[in-house]
Amino acid sequence: MTTTNSTPAVPEPAPQVWPTLRAHDARGLIRFLTEAFGFHEVLVLGEGDRVDHAELSWPAGGGIMLGSTRGGPDDPWALTPGTCGCYVVATDIDDLHARARKAGAEILREPFDTDYGSRDFTARDPEGNLWQFGTYRGQPRAD
Repeated sequence: MTTTNSTPAVPEPAPQVWPTLRAHDARGLIRFLTEAFGFHEVLVLGEGDRVDHAELSWPAGGGIMLGSTRGGPDDPWALTPGTCGCYVVATDIDDLHARARKAGAEILREPFDTDYGSRDFTARDPEGNLWQFGTYRGQPRAD
């Protein structure tokens, strides 16, 4: 009998902050975000072209929610499509940039190195949202 000592993987904590987007073509945006950037589709609720609620996870942790724009005075979450801006932590910026370009992302800024040690690039999705991907993980918390 062979025994191996391995530490079980610690599950990533569930997201506690969810950037939220509205889209004219939510199903198209979901396809784009999964193909171009590598988000994973977790949940999509709605019928036909309408998306009432969708959740996409980011492989390194976290996620976003999105849905179809509804318009009208009874819309409880009346966000204008294309007005979100997100910074997403990633590890291989150059490969992700190539993937995004190949999938048709509008590249606003080619990969660059920052003065604080991050490697980043900036893109726009088909709805107009801005996405900056970079290696900067934020300042460590002083808890």
